[in-house]
Amino acid sequence: MIRQKLKYLFITLLFVGVFSCEVTKKQQDQDDNTISEEISFNGTLKVLSLNTWHETTRVEGGFEALAEVIEQAEADIVMLCEINNYNNVTFSTKIVGELKKRGIEYHSFNSGKSPIILSKYNIIATPSIASNSLTKCIVEVNDETTLAVYAAHLDYTHYACYLPRGYDGITWKKLPEPVLDVNEILAQNKASQRDEAISLFIEDASKEKEKGNLVFLGGDFNEPSHLDWTDATKNMFDHNGVVVPWHNSVMLEKQGYLDSYRVKFPDPVSHPGFTWEAYNRDVEISEMIWTPDADDRDRIDFIYYSENERLNVEDVIVVGPSETIVKGQAIQDKTASDKFLEPTGKWPSDHKGVLATFKIE
Repeated sequence: MIRQKLKYLFITLLFVGVFSCEVTKKQQDQDDNTISEEISFNGTLKVLSLNTWHETTRVEGGFEALAEVIEQAEADIVMLCEINNYNNVTFSTKIVGELKKRGIEYHSFNSGKSPIILSKYNIIATPSIASNSLTKCIVEVNDETTLAVYAAHLDYTHYACYLPRGYDGITWKKLPEPVLDVNEILAQNKASQRDEAISLFIEDASKEKEKGNLVFLGGDFNEPSHLDWTDATKNMFDHNGVVVPWHNSVMLEKQGYLDSYRVKFPDPVSHPGFTWEAYNRDVEISEMIWTPDADDRDRIDFIYYSENERLNVEDVIVVGPSETIVKGQAIQDKTASDKFLEPTGKWPSDHKGVLATFKIE
């Protein structure tokens, strides 16, 4: 979940409405997509999604740490968000250059929006999509397999999962008491622009599926899943007895999109898979606390894929530190069974990421 500064909010308001996702020729020229030797596909595809926390600028040495994370994950497709191209430096070019120094080569697509995409396989097209929250590219894995990859960074406002925890999802301020009316919670959630972005994705991706392309959607949704706010968890994690059918996960499920983490680990009690929030040892904890009197842990970063007989999940792990923050304190939850790919050095974000391994027949 992001907390953008006034500058970002101002820029967002300026560009409300239809936004072309096509990069300019200048931008295309900036992205060095030359790879010395294209890799051959072995049937396994690893996909990483991570929020970079203001382009890694909130952590000293965060940029190098991000490169280390990508190297450690050995991901074929990388979806990063909260990219701002600070100082007119194209971040995708910068991170691809850093990875190339480490002997790892990626193609990249930077649409000028928050989400960007890196791919070890050739990016053959970058179609436009009329949302500030989505970036799309077409990746050719081999002659038989083409992917439609969508990276997302959905609207952070109206963060309604705070309401049952006693905080306002608009002002971030503490409420006199928790809001436990599901209709009221969903009304605030619906007031965001998240559902509009997901509806647009579904419409656009349906055309890709008709072409026979495999569809992947990953990123920071700024919204939990109905698969996590269930009867089994209603008295955990400060859900305060509430079961919530969160709009976007329900919508995606109805359209045949599968949540990779819940496919592999269907039990939200034993495997909560929290991605919000990560405890970062290199940042003052006060900078990461938004609900000092509540447990606001949630899984808000996802990798979805289109249901297809050729595509199966082999493994999914949480990427990042196993420590988290509960009621203003750093803790390590020893009751959960989630698997982690922990950083070898610094961690660049306030989120944790998701790394999914797929088998494509």
